[in-house]
Amino acid sequence: MGFGLIVIGDEILSGRREDKHLRRCIALLAERGLALDWAEYVGDDRERITATLRRTFASQDVVFCTGGIGATPDDHTRQCAAAALGVPLALHPEAEALIAQRIRDTAGDDPAKADLMLPENQHRFKMGEFPRGARIIPNSYNRIPGFSVADHHFMPGFPVMAWPMMEWVLDTLYPHLFHRDTQAERSFLVFEAPESTLTPLMEAVEAAFPGIRVFSLPSVGDAQRGELYARRHIDLGVKGPAASVDAAYAMLRDGVVGMRFEVVEGAVQGGAA
Repeated sequence: MGFGLIVIGDEILSGRREDKHLRRCIALLAERGLALDWAEYVGDDRERITATLRRTFASQDVVFCTGGIGATPDDHTRQCAAAALGVPLALHPEAEALIAQRIRDTAGDDPAKADLMLPENQHRFKMGEFPRGARIIPNSYNRIPGFSVADHHFMPGFPVMAWPMMEWVLDTLYPHLFHRDTQAERSFLVFEAPESTLTPLMEAVEAAFPGIRVFSLPSVGDAQRGELYARRHIDLGVKGPAASVDAAYAMLRDGVVGMRFEVVEGAVQGGAA
């Protein structure tokens, strides 16, 4: 079982809005000793959304899906989830009650606006139409719930709503997965080293330590980050089970030093490629 993220919306792909869910999802998982295995961005195209969900429903992964669960013409996620599962949409009774309460709350002292039979209020109930058999995800911001089907969890695109809902899903449904396998990561900078020269060593480290993965993030240089980073370098390191990371790191570092390449440990990693 892995963890995945699907971010839906033309506004992300066009650049009108910047996705913030990826970074936050990674952080929420990391706080619980978990990691994100994959992420996808999908525009507001029904066929593409349906095909994506049909594929991911067939997996064993826990999937967070943000965006497109409203009731405007560009919101398709609820319908696509139902189509991918081959079930109809149905108004969820708990969602209906929550939406009705939201309507009454926003109406204030105006009984006319609180009339649930008003066309605009009837339209709001569409936000509670989920694939048959779905479960609701509470929305602490405005009561309008998201929904879960199996291990897929659907929520609005607004971070103020989606992020608490992600936390609720993790803490309510998956606490048994928290911190089961403690993971760690260590890396160093190596300068003016061809990746092809380092590859046999990287393969040897992975062979010596099952579960360890070696990563190599090359950079042509980034003078804006300071003199240290201005030259061509590689952020080279290992990640995997915490019990093996230190020994794997030592083997990797010592091997690079033995090749007489310059190594800097303890530098702040990250930056442009």
